[in-house]
Amino acid sequence: MNTPILAVEHLSMKFGGLVAIGDLSFEAKRGDITALIGPNGAGKTTVFNCITGFYKPTEGMIRLGGRSGQQFLLERMPGHEITAKAKVARTFQNIRLFSGMTLLENLLVAQHNKLMLASGYTVLGLLGFSGYRRASAESIELAKFWLEKANLIDRADDPAGDLPYGAQRRLEIARAMCTGPELLCLDEPAAGLNPRESNALNALLMDIKHNTGTSILLIEHDMSVVMQISDHVVVLEYGRKISDGNPDFVKSDPRVVAAYLGVEDEEVEEVLIEVGDEQVIEQFDAEPDREHGPGASSSMMAGAVSDTIGHSDDRGERITVSKRASKAQQVDDREARAKAKAAAAKAAAKPVAARAPKSAAPKARTVANTLPAPRGGVADRLVLIKGIGPVNEKKLNEHGIFHFDQIAAWKKADIEAVEAYLAFDGRIAREDWVGQARKLARTAAKPATKPATGKREGSR
Repeated sequence: MNTPILAVEHLSMKFGGLVAIGDLSFEAKRGDITALIGPNGAGKTTVFNCITGFYKPTEGMIRLGGRSGQQFLLERMPGHEITAKAKVARTFQNIRLFSGMTLLENLLVAQHNKLMLASGYTVLGLLGFSGYRRASAESIELAKFWLEKANLIDRADDPAGDLPYGAQRRLEIARAMCTGPELLCLDEPAAGLNPRESNALNALLMDIKHNTGTSILLIEHDMSVVMQISDHVVVLEYGRKISDGNPDFVKSDPRVVAAYLGVEDEEVEEVLIEVGDEQVIEQFDAEPDREHGPGASSSMMAGAVSDTIGHSDDRGERITVSKRASKAQQVDDREARAKAKAAAAKAAAKPVAARAPKSAAPKARTVANTLPAPRGGVADRLVLIKGIGPVNEKKLNEHGIFHFDQIAAWKKADIEAVEAYLAFDGRIAREDWVGQARKLARTAAKPATKPATGKREGSR
């Protein structure tokens, strides 16, 4: 129950020059409710679209582990297989029910794959085939079960469009559960709900968590919902992760406070003093808690938001984001300045004779078989190796890697050097780039077969 069902590794999503998601990594534990939160425009729905197959990410890996032990790489799967094979279901920000159909019929539609299989994809259902009758009865029982869980069984024969808004939200979740998901992705399920409806939603989600074993990943702005039911919270700002931990840790993280308050760096401490949160104020000058917060390879360490994130449309308009736009980055900058100032003061206080000589900087790791340029002026198509996209191919070329046989000859030290500038951790070995490169190098080395001319040797 404590193993990750979902692992997102170095996920990036770009639309032209607009970076929607930048180097995002996080995990969702099996059986937990994991919340993805952040201000509007932080990239939360884009992450959902990458996980559920609506978008194919520019870079990164999305790995889902099934109960059977099978591993699925979602970024490589067609959208329909993510639902059918990997067992991932989702809801949307805007309700997408069949308003003219009854509640029961909406839940039966979610089971159409099972019913079509029972009919043999023919008219056997219309002819009363016994296998279809049995599957139909099971589907109706499952639909009734989830209508009861959603407290909607008394309205089973009413049109879905006649339900109040909160009930429609619960019906959408019940419909998703009829597909038998292992991971349920909910996009702002509490949006527009009143307190009574939010409580009913919380009860349904906690029931799903405790009685079905289905893991839940949700996007939500209602902090009363997030803090009450979530086991784990991931916070985004401008497509980057700024905090990652349990709800108590996240709500007291200064980066999160700054991102949600939306105030300038010099005003953050004043606001916190006004609300009387002394514990959070102390954290401004403290090292982030690595036990609960993001690790050294996480996206919050990847640097400041770009000065200009450009995206041009037909009229040449551009979207510009200032470096000072990220409130969480302002908090990081403040901490860095305070530490640098303290270190400089400490160094200045030491006698000159007592200062230790500067040690030589560690030598950067390099790949042994790099080339100044591709042989013959033509580089191999490294993107044929699964795991190497156009961006990674460009980085490899910039570091002198142009050919399959170069990758095929990599040793452990070479792989470590490459992973350092690709910001990967064990991925090259996991995807067996070296083995793939050896096969491609052998194929490229085979001489081309000369076509037959149809004439015997010596004939003219």
